[in-house]
Amino acid sequence: MPRSISPGRLATLLDDAPRRSPAYREVATALQMLVDDGRVPAGTRLPSERVLAEQLGVSRTTITRAYARLVDAGFATARHGSGTVAALPDAASRDGRGALMPAESTGSADGAIDLTCAVLPPPVQLHAAYEQALSRWSPEMGGSGYYPLGVPALREAIAEDYTRRGLPTHADQVMITSGAIGAHAVAARAHLVPGERLLLDSPVYPNSLASLRAHGLRPVAVPLDDDGWDLDTWASAARAGARAALLLPDFHNPTGLLMSDDERARLSHILRRQRALALVDETLAGTALTGPAADGGMPAPFGAHHHRTVMIGGASKSHWSGLRIGWLRAPAELMGPLVAARTTLDLGSAVLEQLALLELMAHEDEIATTHREAATARRDVLAAELRSHLPSWRFRIPDGGLSLWVELPEPVSTAFVVAAEARRVLLAPGPRFAAESGLERRLRIPFTAPEATLREAVRRMAAAWEALDRRAMPRRDPARPLIA
Repeated sequence: MPRSISPGRLATLLDDAPRRSPAYREVATALQMLVDDGRVPAGTRLPSERVLAEQLGVSRTTITRAYARLVDAGFATARHGSGTVAALPDAASRDGRGALMPAESTGSADGAIDLTCAVLPPPVQLHAAYEQALSRWSPEMGGSGYYPLGVPALREAIAEDYTRRGLPTHADQVMITSGAIGAHAVAARAHLVPGERLLLDSPVYPNSLASLRAHGLRPVAVPLDDDGWDLDTWASAARAGARAALLLPDFHNPTGLLMSDDERARLSHILRRQRALALVDETLAGTALTGPAADGGMPAPFGAHHHRTVMIGGASKSHWSGLRIGWLRAPAELMGPLVAARTTLDLGSAVLEQLALLELMAHEDEIATTHREAATARRDVLAAELRSHLPSWRFRIPDGGLSLWVELPEPVSTAFVVAAEARRVLLAPGPRFAAESGLERRLRIPFTAPEATLREAVRRMAAAWEALDRRAMPRRDPARPLIA
């Protein structure tokens, strides 16, 4: 059964759209933009013509003609007795299911500037951390080498970090996994059943979504806008029935948004009423750059608000992606199924990498400061270059995260990515981050490359934008695999 959008909510979204005339074309164009951007997901039943006309204060004929125009353009379907349902002309090719993988890992970069991967270089302490791991922790290298829960000392360090941040945690509540995606897989196998509904934001980090889809979960997208989380829409979606929710509240990937403590408390109340499990990906929690969060004002972990929460973290953004170390933290009563599920996937993560991470955590403040200074400078360079060379592109400056989430003036993200690749810049189009559909007006641009590289990338992107053929706009993603 299609989901629906209330007349009031749709009217609010339409009020934000550009004005054109005549009235029916204005409404049709605005509706098409909302569907293409994913703010009205494909599959959403639109209000009846009469009700929407009353809400907007226009004639019913205006809405009838607008809906007809929407259907003719392929952005809706209409069937007698079923109403008008939002759609996309080629939704199958734009459902955001592709994983993220840097081109260098596939041998396809070929000297191009790769802006598909949002990770910083390794810290200067990395080599010493491996040396110290070998010399200081040799007792850990004896025995079988199997640690299904992880090396005890690392679990203790992570538990202490959660406690310091406001979520009291014992080492027995922590499991080390093979990356954060490994933690997603363990949590899904332990506590979710294939076919169940999973609430999540759209846009969403595609690799998390791909991992959970592989378990057979059915994603239910809740649009995320520039102002943050629409908790009324979350409440409505939750009431429709969902056993779990995937959240990225800490410098959300790709938007960079940070959920406040008040929003976390309200959303946890929504989930508690449904007895829903929260899977919370906080891999970017350590990437605060500016604002109160960078001065020690980070909100408490979501698990401090909602007991039935599996917190998921990783070392890729905060330390080095090559470690391939992630972790999960859960209430004690949820750990048994997690341990059982883990042993069906693998028998533990690499011991040496766990020990190296433990050594790096001893230099946490120094590494965080270095990363913050580098990322802030690169963010500001990218923003300045975009404003200078591509002034029609809109974006907000995030206080954390590693990317800008750009709004294009036209729904041509996929076409532009193809054009940019021809000029040797690799990007991830907006639809790659769509949970279900849309986001053709969006583009993620990481600011993790060196400043000179970012300047050259924007120069090439500006040339690609200037030369973009709007008459032949490919909507099909070139399907380059991506990772971070």
